[in-house]
Amino acid sequence: MDDLHSINDAINKRAGRQLLPSIAVSIVMLAAIFGTLKLDPIFFAALVWIVIVLAIREIVSAFKSAGIELPQFPLYVASTGIMFATWFGHIEGLSVSLAVAIPNVVVYLLFQTPKDFLRRSSSAVFAIFYIPFLAGFVLLLAHSPNPISKIFTLVVLVSFNDTFAYFSGVLFGKHPMAPHVSPKKTWEGLAGAIVATTIGAGFVFVYVLDDRWWFGVIVGVLGVITATCGDLIESAVKRDLQIKDMGTILPGHGGILDRVDSLLFTAPSVWFIFELIRHFKL
Repeated sequence: MDDLHSINDAINKRAGRQLLPSIAVSIVMLAAIFGTLKLDPIFFAALVWIVIVLAIREIVSAFKSAGIELPQFPLYVASTGIMFATWFGHIEGLSVSLAVAIPNVVVYLLFQTPKDFLRRSSSAVFAIFYIPFLAGFVLLLAHSPNPISKIFTLVVLVSFNDTFAYFSGVLFGKHPMAPHVSPKKTWEGLAGAIVATTIGAGFVFVYVLDDRWWFGVIVGVLGVITATCGDLIESAVKRDLQIKDMGTILPGHGGILDRVDSLLFTAPSVWFIFELIRHFKL
């Protein structure tokens, strides 16, 4: 038992996070995702909305720590409007609601106070685009034919990328990929993520989606790229704001945004691939 604790402590130190709580939280999240989808996709949409509201709260708090004051209420309203419009209006609703939300929030900030207007407005626009807009593509996947299979594909891509990049980096990582942004992320971790995610996506496309394996390989590589970029961007934001985590709500992960950063950037590419397959009958 002492040896197991020593191994766990060594992994935690090398990877920079608590492994066992992270696994437990991941299991609970997977149960919530697929449980709500099984009941009815509308319950999943409600779950996504809750996650988005908590993420907005986190990013507002993170900006505040850097001296950027943003009001939460208009961002909550904008996020809710984007989620609602996406669910009922699909991609057109997502696009139009974003175009409506951003000007209204910016005007609200202007009337609130002109002080630091550029910093505040650009931060608010970033928050709206980064969280509810990108999350809208998760809703698009859930509100389409075969929602469980499509969300499962997204989860496999993100989970395989995060998991195998983590373990490959812990076991073999020697060459930092972006040391000034995320020192723990290595090229060896990326290589492990590409191998595992492309294999996993290939199996998903054959045995879950009943489609061609090479579609899965393409989606797997694309998923690794987008997930890695999402992780690096969030790391850059935290480094710029000089904070370690976006929050503390999820043991072993940090905040909501620390967990969904990869997913937010991967969802649009997964939705786009499925739309290409549907539109061109590939």
